[in-house]
Amino acid sequence: MSYQVTVIGGGPSGLMAAIAAAENGATTLLIDKGNKLGKKLAISGGGRCNVTNRLPQDEVIKHIPGNGRFLYSAFSVFNNYDIIDFFEELGVKLKEEDHGRMFPVSNSAKSVVDSLIRRLNELGVTIRTNTPVKAVHYDEIKHTIILNTQEKIKTNAIVIAVGGKAVPHTGSTGDGYAWAKKAGHTVTDLYPTEVPLLSNEPFIQEKRLQGLALRDVALSVLNEKMKPIITHQMDMLFTHFGISGPAVLRCSQFVVKELRKGKKSVTIQIDVLPSENGEELLKRYTERIEANPKKTIKNLFKGIVPERYLDFLLAKNEIISDEKTANISREKVRMLIQDFKQFRFNVHGSQGIEKAFVTGGGVSTKEIVPNTMQSKLMHGLYFCGEILDIHGYTGGYNITSAMVTGRVAGMNAAWESLS
Repeated sequence: MSYQVTVIGGGPSGLMAAIAAAENGATTLLIDKGNKLGKKLAISGGGRCNVTNRLPQDEVIKHIPGNGRFLYSAFSVFNNYDIIDFFEELGVKLKEEDHGRMFPVSNSAKSVVDSLIRRLNELGVTIRTNTPVKAVHYDEIKHTIILNTQEKIKTNAIVIAVGGKAVPHTGSTGDGYAWAKKAGHTVTDLYPTEVPLLSNEPFIQEKRLQGLALRDVALSVLNEKMKPIITHQMDMLFTHFGISGPAVLRCSQFVVKELRKGKKSVTIQIDVLPSENGEELLKRYTERIEANPKKTIKNLFKGIVPERYLDFLLAKNEIISDEKTANISREKVRMLIQDFKQFRFNVHGSQGIEKAFVTGGGVSTKEIVPNTMQSKLMHGLYFCGEILDIHGYTGGYNITSAMVTGRVAGMNAAWESLS
């Protein structure tokens, strides 16, 4: 069996690569070891499929902190706005939600996956699911893909789109790294990103805040000098093992990178009132205390933060909640206000890569031609999607990276295979 382009991996990047290769005239084979194509797409955005993000190109790349700048060349060929047009042309109407996130109007990931499979069928792409690849052999003219069944497939060009190691139940189990290394590529160290964080702090271990969500807080990762490395203002959640939620996922890669330097723990800071100035807050509540000496401290601060969090911070500062404000020292009030703005605690790790939404590390982008996704080391070899050392925040950024690199890889694989 022989094809001009063979795409290994049926996730977002592989689907786009196979469509692009076929649209550019190549006889195309799409292989996936799973029983269904688009498994990762089907669960993205909580099953609604956050297909891309409508923010300006520079903003999108800024939200891909792991080598996002490498994508500028690919974006000049096919970008996030082209993704929107692509799906509209396939009959999938999209709508914009908060922070530029684009979802299908149907609110169903199935409509996105079905439209891509329909397009593959229209183009005559050969699709083989339940087809694990055992090995890839590179040669001077054609390459050979050997399946687990020992069947051999000859191909002019290979697009490796098998993902990283995150979310392994979708089929991302790191198979492609060995094939990349065999072609001479460097695979940088792999680590979890967009992942919940672990903490040994007593209040976490005692589950005192378990299940508590804090809305629109400023969460910071601090360095050894207690200066912010990164801050994200979003929601967060306390869990039985540590912290999670959108702000935590975005900050997690910075924590993981600090821990990878050999640090035993990293300090996290929560500002639960990011729109308030600390000094003005202290002044305002000092005046309220003076005007309401018989009011209980809890009633004075009621509503400023969630009640459970207020109770926790009062106890932390050894303030009895039903104590009259007149009986509480100004120093304790100052420390309480400081905790509203700068509550700090340590995290010591993250959940494993299998629990992460995105893989950090991968095939080194230094060895990939940025405007074609072609290997600099091997003819007829292309990489796209999460197998590359590129990672972004959740919110449509990783899928954008996958679809852009997939489109560019498929297109250029077709051109090379036909030349």
